Amino acid sequence: MMRTRPLKVALLGCGVVGSEVARIMTTHADDLAARIGAPVELAGVAVRRPSKVREGIDPALITTDATALVKRGDIDVVIEVIGGIEPARALITTAFEHGAGVVSANKALLAEDGSALHAAAEKNGRDLYYEAAVAGAIPLVRPLRESLAGDKVNRVLGIVNGTTNFILDRMDTSGAGYSEALDEATALGYAEADPTADVEGFDAAAKAAILAGIAFHTRVKIGEVHREGITEVTAADIASARRMGCTVKLLAICERAADGNSVTARVHPAMIPLSHPLASVREAYNAVFVESEAAGQLMFYGPGAGGAPTASAVLGDLVAVCRNIIGGTTGPGESAYTRLPVSPMGDVVTRYHISLDVADKPGVLAQVATVFAEQDVSIDTVRQQGRQDGSGEASLVVVTHRASDAALSGTVEALRKLDTVRGVASIMRVEGE
Repeated sequence: MMRTRPLKVALLGCGVVGSEVARIMTTHADDLAARIGAPVELAGVAVRRPSKVREGIDPALITTDATALVKRGDIDVVIEVIGGIEPARALITTAFEHGAGVVSANKALLAEDGSALHAAAEKNGRDLYYEAAVAGAIPLVRPLRESLAGDKVNRVLGIVNGTTNFILDRMDTSGAGYSEALDEATALGYAEADPTADVEGFDAAAKAAILAGIAFHTRVKIGEVHREGITEVTAADIASARRMGCTVKLLAICERAADGNSVTARVHPAMIPLSHPLASVREAYNAVFVESEAAGQLMFYGPGAGGAPTASAVLGDLVAVCRNIIGGTTGPGESAYTRLPVSPMGDVVTRYHISLDVADKPGVLAQVATVFAEQDVSIDTVRQQGRQDGSGEASLVVVTHRASDAALSGTVEALRKLDTVRGVASIMRVEGE
């Protein structure tokens, strides 16, 4: 039997995502009520610019006082899509204290202070759901929190930022440089006017922190995630990857150490073989591989951003929280029982692609190989090509076997001391093999 009293929802933020949430709540009201077991009612919408026309939303619901809205006492669920650290943190905490469950898409806040938010939710017996914070419409958080709760996840590897994937895809398929590809991404609405959060890897790092915490049942903050962006990726890097049968992607990689005593979380560009499924993820799409002991390899793929896709994830969480309210229960909270430390990037072991500018004369290759041997970094392949510009220089590309980041850093430092090495053109990790 359906409950007749509606569950009241407060919406904090009515931008691209918030407006889609409000639209779907209105147009799919009957379906949502049938799935939840009670009608849901949009009881208030907190915005910063009340004069803006918001089609389909009753102007009487609009308020600029978000704090008063979440303190009303009759609100069952608060949907937070304003982003940032404050006032979002204070509003979410206040919502818990006044009896509301929370659905959030705020990756930055969850990566910075997720444990405190979970603690506040538990203290007040309320839900905190955040599927939309990681990969847009792609169901990923709930499978990790619930479907794989009985398994042991060892690795999460994926593309979790659509803007950077679009840029790198354009550089690969059209031969465009970074600036040209970024301009196209901006014109198409994939990149913000200030793309720093995306292209410098901050967005992906926040998502990596959340994923690592859930996957490994430990606490990982964004400051513990190694982060590199794509601004230094060149057309030459893309071409070199192609010659190796690879492509370049910005990857978020979360791993459990082989001995099980620590974890790593990192975001950086990497070359991956064209045979790897992630290599075929084009445009602004996201895809994430999860590797676990019992289930093996699982891949999640779909649109990772945008108003409607992200709203889909928000509404899925809303249904779950409302069902829990009707059932008098709460969903899974934070699971951080392993308390595993996060190892520094220097301990990470992977393959490397190093491009050097060297003097074009006999003996250079032997000198470079000696440096790698002295640093205990094994070489897989070497390619040297002279230049026809009369500079007397050549390009030397070295691909290593697996080595630690610390060992590779020592190698590069020693290479720079050689008189025959004019410069280190680029260094890129090789993953997915």
